[in-house]
Amino acid sequence: MELLRANLSRVRIPEPTNRIYKQECCISFDTPKSEGGLFVDMNSFLAFGKDYVGWNYEKTGNPVYLHIKETQKSESEDRPSKKPTRLAIGHEGGFDNNDPEYEESYEIVILPDYVTFPFPSVELPEKVRLAVDAVIMNAGAEKKEQVASWTADKKIVSKHAMDLKQLDNGVIVPPSGWKCEKCDKTDNLWLNLTDGSILCGRSNWDGSGGNDHAVNHYNVTKYPLAVKLGTITDDLEAAGYNIICYFKYNYLIQNFGSSDVYSYDEDASILDPLLAQHLQHFGIDFSSLQKTEMTTAERELDQNTNFDWNRIQESGQEVEPLFGAGYTGLVNLGNSCYLAATMQVVFSTRGFCSRYYLDQRLKTAFDTAPADPTVDLNMQLTKLAHGLLSGKYSIPASKKENAGDAAHSTLTAKQEGIPPRMFKSVIAAKHPEFSTMRQQDALEFFLHFIDQVERINTAKPNFDPSRSFKFGIEERLECSSGKVAYNKRNDYILSLNIPLDKAINKGEFILLLSSDEIVRPRVKLMDCLHCFSAPEELHDFYSTAINAKTTAIKTAGLTSFPDYLVLHMRKFVLEEGWVPKKLVIVLLWIGFTDVYIDVPGTIDISHMRSKGLQPGEELLSENAASDDKIDANEDIVLQLVSMGFQHLHCQKAAINTFNAGVEEAMNWLLNHMNDPDIDEPIVKEPKGAPFIDPSTLDTLINFGFEEAIARKALQASGGDIERATEWIFNPPSEMSNMDVTPSSSSAAVDAPLPDGEGNFALIFAEYRLMGLVSHIGTSTHCGHYVAHIYKEGRWVIFNDDKVGVSKNPPIDMGYLYFFERIDS
Repeated sequence: MELLRANLSRVRIPEPTNRIYKQECCISFDTPKSEGGLFVDMNSFLAFGKDYVGWNYEKTGNPVYLHIKETQKSESEDRPSKKPTRLAIGHEGGFDNNDPEYEESYEIVILPDYVTFPFPSVELPEKVRLAVDAVIMNAGAEKKEQVASWTADKKIVSKHAMDLKQLDNGVIVPPSGWKCEKCDKTDNLWLNLTDGSILCGRSNWDGSGGNDHAVNHYNVTKYPLAVKLGTITDDLEAAGYNIICYFKYNYLIQNFGSSDVYSYDEDASILDPLLAQHLQHFGIDFSSLQKTEMTTAERELDQNTNFDWNRIQESGQEVEPLFGAGYTGLVNLGNSCYLAATMQVVFSTRGFCSRYYLDQRLKTAFDTAPADPTVDLNMQLTKLAHGLLSGKYSIPASKKENAGDAAHSTLTAKQEGIPPRMFKSVIAAKHPEFSTMRQQDALEFFLHFIDQVERINTAKPNFDPSRSFKFGIEERLECSSGKVAYNKRNDYILSLNIPLDKAINKGEFILLLSSDEIVRPRVKLMDCLHCFSAPEELHDFYSTAINAKTTAIKTAGLTSFPDYLVLHMRKFVLEEGWVPKKLVIVLLWIGFTDVYIDVPGTIDISHMRSKGLQPGEELLSENAASDDKIDANEDIVLQLVSMGFQHLHCQKAAINTFNAGVEEAMNWLLNHMNDPDIDEPIVKEPKGAPFIDPSTLDTLINFGFEEAIARKALQASGGDIERATEWIFNPPSEMSNMDVTPSSSSAAVDAPLPDGEGNFALIFAEYRLMGLVSHIGTSTHCGHYVAHIYKEGRWVIFNDDKVGVSKNPPIDMGYLYFFERIDS
């Protein structure tokens, strides 16, 4: 006890503002359930596993720890599943996942000799008792950062509900025997709450549903609200929301709706607080109705579950589980499948595997981390890499053989996986979307992740694994005068439009109306790649050659080929409300949702390398008067502003895409939101601005200099490339470091883009498919993401914490495709 008293100065009683970690080690994925338990530093309140607590003592000198160990309780019988009474997980009355219960034990440990004292004990100093009690009673930083209570996105109350006009036309609706007034449909019927008309709903892609009579009626009359007959009930347990919840391995969409009310004007399912009154107007007794029809959400779920959902998750197939190094699953934290799928593929690449696993030890990352390693991205990336790739946590989960014998257990065919809580907390810090528990777009997360990794490796670009995805894009613009302009930019993904007119199975569409088989457009990946490079007309392009707006022809190519090429398939389009929704097309008068992509195992994109300025081509002058410079198209700007983007950003997007359109400007915005100069005002060069030879500028850029730096150097040196190079390395004393380099004061140049090795790499660019991220759902912000990765000669499915051999990988259903360059 004297030893403990001698170290009382290193014990702190936590204050309400202190973050206390007690569920997970900040260096590893050890928990109180792990064999060695968890050690909480009673000074910093950080938690460490048995193998890592000594590192913390060496680094900080803090000797006093609370050791927490959880042991599984024995159960006399299986606990029955209870019906949830509230929309929550892990709360009283919420969804019960029937996880086993654990008993916690505590003791005080003093390092370095691991001297232990039992807790609770009246012999302990009062300061220690108070400090430990505060730690035990605290919910823990991990749980505080996680939104444990799952509530649904509530439907809005319709703006028409409170003063809805209802016609006194004498219509009385019978309690049953309904039929569409325009056809013979007896299901999927909608009652218009203004005039009482009963009409069928929208037609589905497979010919089911209705004949669009209800929506056509709205288009004529503008009567906004309709309720789906058969979904009306006064069930008090119904909450009136659609929710998506994660429970074990299944993603369930449950409808807790008292009715399915739709506003055609607002184009959404809505709440009608006066529904009973509105129904009574047509003689309908609200309390007497029983639910007989699926709601819109339930029907959507049924279609997804029966086809795409099962294909992507390989449901209904015996999946052989895999364990060991590189086969560790990620626990779903609640709508975090977008993160899990993306990270599994990223850490299967050589760059990230080497940087954060093979070449960086956990101890090195911890020693170089700040006082709180939970907020250090480098530490958490290293922790995640070692968790995924070491195989330490990829072992079969244990299960009690019988309830009465807690000493015996067997191994199950599943693994528990690792929860990426701390990584998600760091990578999503201060981000308005990724810091929430809502579903997100895997593409947006990938770009955000790459941007953050690039930032922390700015001082050491050669060690930056994100560069393995980086490549250059060159756009060639030829105006009606015959003169050309070249624009260059860097990117990490190649976003591809899907040319539906190139579908290879058009003939199968004719059979769709008379068949229950799902037939969808199938387009070759190479056609999508050719579409990227194909000539495209740009209207309202300002030409300095003719000093007027004209139509230009744009073509695009790649200036370099990365180690890993990420292809993004634009399966989503922006609909009203600016929510990305699944691509809906019409071919041969039939509506389809989604599209299949024929993806070969290897692709050759050598033809996509840009050629730069060619002999005989004349460049458009950059020396136009400032008044003649291109201005942003206000229609494009206003549409972007209505989506919530800043006006200045929207102007830049329109200008930099030459007013090509809203979609092009939107894509530019998404790719440049984190540009360091995005908030700088638009400055037009004066008439006397010196002319810069684009070929000279390209030469400096190819040397690895940033374009802004190269341009400034050429302006300062009168266009002389040797003097410009000297200027970059030895800038005038009156120039600040910020003037010289926008990214780092310690490095004036950027490392060259990866482009293969050897002379043949400049000619050939062959890639093999190594992974894909698939998505199921009507929007990128709902549904589920799954990864498939080609490892050790076989395809492997990574479905959150489920990892196994893939028997039928859905290669044609990818949202993001990851290709690895084949070494020349």
